[in-house]
Amino acid sequence: MSIFRRAMDRLANRLWAGRKVTLRFTADYRIAGFTLPLIERLLLDNDDGETYRSSIADWTLNERPSLHIYRGELSSLRIDGPLQKAGVSYLPLGGLIESPGVTAHLDPVEAHRLDARVQEAIEKTILHWIIEHRLYDQPRQRREIDRRKADREARAVIARWVAEHFAKPVSDSLSDDSDRPAGCCCGKPDGSLCDACQKGSDHD
Repeated sequence: MSIFRRAMDRLANRLWAGRKVTLRFTADYRIAGFTLPLIERLLLDNDDGETYRSSIADWTLNERPSLHIYRGELSSLRIDGPLQKAGVSYLPLGGLIESPGVTAHLDPVEAHRLDARVQEAIEKTILHWIIEHRLYDQPRQRREIDRRKADREARAVIARWVAEHFAKPVSDSLSDDSDRPAGCCCGKPDGSLCDACQKGSDHD
């Protein structure tokens, strides 16, 4: 990106801060029907929208569209598309490995082989988890969730986990309001969460 383009972008960011803009697109009917729900989610001005945007932030940084991006604690593997017809199969155009001290581009065959190995490792890990938690013995659940109910239950699980792993002993009382758990309505002196927080209720 040129210095001029970067300067214009910074200027636009300052001018548009806090403003609403109107976006207009012209697209093929078939493509528009598929992309409109995606665009609507990307434009949400809330935590959901921020999450959707963060999940594809790499799209504007990569020269090719990504088929898969696998991330470990320190290393990552990107498989680049579009897929190319290769006999009776398909191959990616390439790939990229990034790890501390390593940046390596993969050719189509290397990317295909490593992609298959990573997918195999993921499959094995998932199956091990299923067996470990005896999920085959449990009733199969619906894929869909009640977002309001599921989010409330998830926040309750997080609150319990925080209370178990980060609760301070009673003798180690909080010195002032700034040390109290963020979002807790009562800020108990021992640093624990209030009943409402532990239940995952939305409150101030």
